[in-house]
Amino acid sequence: MTPAPGAGSEGIKKKRKRKRPANRGPQTQSSSHPEKTLHPKNKRPYAKRVDEISAGGLVIDTSGTQGLLIGRIDHKDTSGKRILWSLPKGHIEEGETPEQAAIREVAEETGITSAITKSLGVIDFWFMAGGKRIHKTVHHFIFTEVSGELTPQVSEVDEVSWFPLSEIVERLAYPDEKKLLAKNGELRP
Repeated sequence: MTPAPGAGSEGIKKKRKRKRPANRGPQTQSSSHPEKTLHPKNKRPYAKRVDEISAGGLVIDTSGTQGLLIGRIDHKDTSGKRILWSLPKGHIEEGETPEQAAIREVAEETGITSAITKSLGVIDFWFMAGGKRIHKTVHHFIFTEVSGELTPQVSEVDEVSWFPLSEIVERLAYPDEKKLLAKNGELRP
């Protein structure tokens, strides 16, 4: 019998010995960061992944000319005066639908009770917080104002304000929210 080309003179392939780390599983870092593990090859820490689902959106006032935004102080701004404007939103609680959560969160963050008129869409993004990789999915809606008084939620929101609908997109601090509203065209209840 003739060996296949490249099979060696005896017709038997030689097995290569592969080097493997003695400990194949993830190695834990020091006890000061128990949520992080080390990648076995390069010894860099993995950040724990956390999935979050939220809901919120844009409330349009009863006149149909203004939209409601929440503002938080930009902690990266050394003056401490820059406000990052965004759409009100928050976590969906167990047993809630995205619509129920959106209405509740808007009321909690702004003091305004509202009703959903249509869906704007869903966005998702990644960010780091507290040593964790957060994957956030947010369901957005358009609301109409029903009642209430502007009141920023203590400890979560620094300011709430109505802005002309023509200014909403340019005021938003986050590109994903800007794109979502811009692709929906003219904003109306």
